[in-house]
Amino acid sequence: MKLRFRLPAVGLAASLLLTTAAQALNPSQALTLLNWYYLDPLPDQVFEQTDMNGIIQALGDPYTEYFTAEEYAAFHASLSDSELVGAGVSIQLADDGLLVTRVIPGSAAEAGGLLAGDVITAIDGQSCMKISLEQASALLGGEVGTSFQLTYLRDGQAHTVTLTRCAFVVPTAYTELWEDHIGYVACDAFGPETAGHVQEGLETYGSQADHWIMDLRNNGGGEVTAALNTISYFAGPNDQLVYMRASDGSINAQGSQSAQITDEPLIVLTNFYSASASELFASAIRDTGSGLLVGDRTYGKGVAQILLDSTLFPAFFSEGDALKMTAYRFFGPAGTSNDTIGVMPHLLLNPSLADEAAVLLSSPEPQGDTSGTARIDLNGAWYIDLEQACSTSYQAAFTALLEALPDGVLLRTGTGDGWEATTAADLAAACGLSGYHHRGFSDTDQSPYADEIGLLATYGVVLGAGDGTYRPAEALTRGQLCTLLAQALNCKVPTGESAFTDVSMDDWYGPSVNALASMGLVNGVGGGRFAPNDPVSHEQFITILSRLGRKLDLDLIQTWQNRPEAASAEYQNYSSWSWESVWLLAQDEDGLLWAAPSEIDPAGVTTREEAAALTCTLLCKLNLLPSLI
Repeated sequence: MKLRFRLPAVGLAASLLLTTAAQALNPSQALTLLNWYYLDPLPDQVFEQTDMNGIIQALGDPYTEYFTAEEYAAFHASLSDSELVGAGVSIQLADDGLLVTRVIPGSAAEAGGLLAGDVITAIDGQSCMKISLEQASALLGGEVGTSFQLTYLRDGQAHTVTLTRCAFVVPTAYTELWEDHIGYVACDAFGPETAGHVQEGLETYGSQADHWIMDLRNNGGGEVTAALNTISYFAGPNDQLVYMRASDGSINAQGSQSAQITDEPLIVLTNFYSASASELFASAIRDTGSGLLVGDRTYGKGVAQILLDSTLFPAFFSEGDALKMTAYRFFGPAGTSNDTIGVMPHLLLNPSLADEAAVLLSSPEPQGDTSGTARIDLNGAWYIDLEQACSTSYQAAFTALLEALPDGVLLRTGTGDGWEATTAADLAAACGLSGYHHRGFSDTDQSPYADEIGLLATYGVVLGAGDGTYRPAEALTRGQLCTLLAQALNCKVPTGESAFTDVSMDDWYGPSVNALASMGLVNGVGGGRFAPNDPVSHEQFITILSRLGRKLDLDLIQTWQNRPEAASAEYQNYSSWSWESVWLLAQDEDGLLWAAPSEIDPAGVTTREEAAALTCTLLCKLNLLPSLI
């Protein structure tokens, strides 16, 4: 990424104190801190509040919180290793009881000889066939020193053991060795101990693992430093793993000089609940080409918070309280923000199948005979043992993996002494995967933008007309435009009344229109109307895409700041409100527009295929989708 300037981040200096009164944070002090550090302009209603709860609610930011001393301690504890009392097993519901997915080291379950894969059928004689996870947790938990009987199945044989509940520590990250050659790291949060846990696991299994899986599913984030250090263990030292942009526009690059521990292939698992620091991790691995992302699109929390407490402001926080405040928007190494849009994995598939898909992709490279092996070239070379992939245990994951492959990815099967190109559909047919379904459309083959439409379909950005077609040559309406971009951005469904009199929240496009309007990407046509069925002109569409780019990309943000004061001859046919946006997208050296500005009719109607082409080109340029076209 080409940064045209870099300014220091706003400092948190104790010399900025205005008062020395010994008390908990009061509203006046809170407003002072918000004015100094908060990322966005403060809403007017914030200044009308007379207590802390009112200020936080008026701010409308779910990530800015005021903590009492007790709440602050609990917040820190949520990012650290946890000490619990009970049996010490991780479980999930199964047909015949509770499947043990992990036995915690140092726990009663470990002392009693339980293993992952055992199925608990009874606890103190109570059947576990139809109980909830909450009920099971209550039965397994209890006071230190109390005992209970646990019955479980292993290899079809029933066993009963008496366990004595004890305290055990659940780390924020732990490592296992799968199938004797795959290192698996489960990371629930990035806290003070996380990097150490990951380092220990990498060093413990480093001589045995030829692939690594980093599981960030349900990881809600944590500390930036912990995430950066952990990234370096896989990607190597790097001073520019994330860019933090403050409210004044200053940009601060951060990274880690921690030594690389492994250079073996890495797969990162994500889902919708992977957020914040875990998204920072995923985007850094993606942008540095250090691994493959598999699973679902992440949450889309691209803002970072600072913690203000007595360490920095002793006179403001004298009772152990603290203020967690949104102060930065962060961008990955490629200069792209994941705010709202999230991090799109290379292989978008059901996250419940992601670990099985990762195991398939972690097959060793064949030495000599390539028969019975498939090879995928996507951010590295990945090999699949077809016998394993076609087995009953892995068919669902293999089907999902093939469906997730974009058409532009090179897929080959072994011929014994080499490789032969194939398609996902042909390989699925050869393997008897009857559930395979291609994500494309039936009417786009003749479109000049068939590749772009296909890529967007693979990643769920365009959904088509609902009958298997896309209707590429049809005019794009304003309602369809909003639906397309809301899907691309992974917009959360807004609540409340519609902002426009001619758009209902019950309309199929209603939530999308209001979501984009709240983000400042689209405007009405006047009189409180949006005109959702009107066609979108070229200059309207380019203007909206330009606004989107300026929200997500540092290069575009900085180029926009240097835009010319007047339109040159090439932009004379564009409206006064659009020519700057057209100019911005025309500056990219790879060409974001489908033609030169002078060759585009500003008032011409945008077709659905043109909209897909420009959207796809922009998302690929921002590294939000793989650049396969």
